[in-house]
Amino acid sequence: MTNEWTVTGPPGAGAIALPLPPGTSWLATGSGVFPYAARVEGRWWVLRLNDFPEHPLLTFFVDGRRVADVNDVPSDWQRLTDASAPVLGAPERAEILDLMAVLGPYGAEYGTPCTGDWCTCELLTEAYVREQVD
Repeated sequence: MTNEWTVTGPPGAGAIALPLPPGTSWLATGSGVFPYAARVEGRWWVLRLNDFPEHPLLTFFVDGRRVADVNDVPSDWQRLTDASAPVLGAPERAEILDLMAVLGPYGAEYGTPCTGDWCTCELLTEAYVREQVD
């Protein structure tokens, strides 16, 4: 895994390099909306799966704050699949989903969650986010 990946920063900022700590291990959360998280230096790094291609593929958060949108996962990342990622325990999963409360729809991090009729964002309610995915 490389230490950097290129992502889209805040609107108008263009591409930025985002450092990733060596050996970061993504853990499966069991949520279809926030499928992976990692504890890095005591902070939760969380990936939100967006309604692609209407929105960027993923949004990357650190402790509930949006850091960047991700359209292309770096080729040298270990493949993120529920089958290969270790699974979070119930207490950690609850902690992450509490941290990410109301951030399911794209744009919610800006206070303007997407309500477009061309995507599924309006279905990403708090109850849906917390549903366990097999």
